[in-house]
Amino acid sequence: MGTAKGNLHVPLPDELHEKLRAEARKSGQPATEIAREGIRLLLELRRREAIHSEIAVYAQAVAGSRADLDADLEAASIEHLLESEEP
Repeated sequence: MGTAKGNLHVPLPDELHEKLRAEARKSGQPATEIAREGIRLLLELRRREAIHSEIAVYAQAVAGSRADLDADLEAASIEHLLESEEP
């Protein structure tokens, strides 16, 4: 991970703060590192969810149109799946 360039003060409810401290003790990692990783994971999850949502909107918009799945690609993928099921 890169060099820290900013600080963020985040007041935590007592229960969440205690869970963070307990995890820090258990893992032997600083609480700040655990919080940093949690923020990174949440942002990555939200990025993935946004991409998934954009793809779903696009797929629904083009379903059944010429922009829908290429017929040759679909046939090749079906053929591949059938071949991979054979013993």
